[in-house]
Amino acid sequence: MPIIDVNKVPKQPFPGGATYQTIVGDEEGSTPIRLGLQVSEPGYSTGTHSHPYMEVITVVAGTGEAWIEGHEGMTPIGPGVTLVLPPNVKHGFRVTGDEQLQTYGVHASPDRLVDRYPDEDI
Repeated sequence: MPIIDVNKVPKQPFPGGATYQTIVGDEEGSTPIRLGLQVSEPGYSTGTHSHPYMEVITVVAGTGEAWIEGHEGMTPIGPGVTLVLPPNVKHGFRVTGDEQLQTYGVHASPDRLVDRYPDEDI
């Protein structure tokens, strides 16, 4: 299995002030999962969205709050917190601190697919 140095993985800009690095996965969809590192600047919000597959997000640095369809209110998130998101469940997170929020996300899919719900953003 290859060894990947995240410092050598290109950063893809996300709208609103975040970057995403695809660590496992490629444009051809040749891997059964995708793993990425997202670095979100203070004030950033993912907006409400879902995926047609399971997603697992682990916070490695920074603070924020998450919302998940079917769960009441906002959930504080920080280092060591993992969100396990079933397929098609609307969710999102935002940075609440004055430092970057760094998260690893595993998509149970060879492709990163996102459905957005801008009218439902919190």
